[in-house]
Amino acid sequence: MALSRAGCRWALWRLGSGPGPGPGPAAAALSRARGAPRSALCCLSTKAGSRSILAALASKAKHINGRYERFLEKTFPRFYVLYATFTKGIQALFLEVKEISKIKSKMSHQRLSVQQLPYREMERLRQFRRDVIKAIPIGIIAIPPFANFLVIVLMYFFPRQLLIRYFWTPSQQVEFLDAYDAIRRDSYPDVVKSIALAARSLPEPQLQKRLQELCAEVQRGSQPRVAELYAVRSLFSGSPLGLNKLQVSHVRALSQVLFLTPHLPAFFLRHRLRSHVLEIRHLDRAMLRLGLGQLSEEELKAACYLRGLNSTHLGMSECRAWLEQWLGLSCKLRASEASLLANSMVLLSLNYLRAKE
Repeated sequence: MALSRAGCRWALWRLGSGPGPGPGPAAAALSRARGAPRSALCCLSTKAGSRSILAALASKAKHINGRYERFLEKTFPRFYVLYATFTKGIQALFLEVKEISKIKSKMSHQRLSVQQLPYREMERLRQFRRDVIKAIPIGIIAIPPFANFLVIVLMYFFPRQLLIRYFWTPSQQVEFLDAYDAIRRDSYPDVVKSIALAARSLPEPQLQKRLQELCAEVQRGSQPRVAELYAVRSLFSGSPLGLNKLQVSHVRALSQVLFLTPHLPAFFLRHRLRSHVLEIRHLDRAMLRLGLGQLSEEELKAACYLRGLNSTHLGMSECRAWLEQWLGLSCKLRASEASLLANSMVLLSLNYLRAKE
């Protein structure tokens, strides 16, 4: 009897049911088999519950926001336009930042320079950089405590000067582009006069005469042909019409054409002007590789506007025809002839605009 009792107790201990130092292997496996499904089910139910709660909260917030927007639209329609523009602008800006990050990451991983990027990515980087530069003043103003109210007031009364394009209403986009173009066009006559004055001191009589005649035709209202401009390209690579040899007044006028501040020392003006003109030259080559037929109407208009033509009131076919002329000149010029490209932003657009008015 004693042996049988001892044997039973030993068997029970091996199975983990009897007393002993701890559960046996079989009991532990059984315990895990029983406990695992319960913990897994518990985690799954917790996650599912959290997701359902978040979904319910998001749905409720979306419903409340929709009711609030409908209330604004009915009660304060003018404020609703600003509110909707600001909301869409924030979303567009957030997406643009993500795209810029992707482009930068691509450049880093593939070791690409800006000039090696496709046209759209190159143009995106250029425009985003200008937007950031424009947003710097309002960011500085907002640094002091309680300055947010001042920023809101300034943004409301001076949207063209302080807000970037993401926060312009559709009507403001046309209005502000026309306003900027009017400022730019004020510099056009000064550019043509500067070219005519510089032509007097050219050493080659034949080319001097040709350039003077071209300037006279432009001042009379005739639009020059690309072939005429290309024929005098050599005059714009040395003195007195090379970018590094232009008169300061001429450089200031061209800076305003490119929407650059003219209130800088001559050295910085020349450097900035050259870098911006060469950037447009790289964009032109990337655009030619892509093909004008691949550009949307918005992209065509933006490309024309950047190169001196107010395209806000022009059709898609007119923009494409003008860009074909521009690329026919730009893509044939060397970097040393960049001065001709800068001056052509006036020579090829001034009278075209007059004809459309």
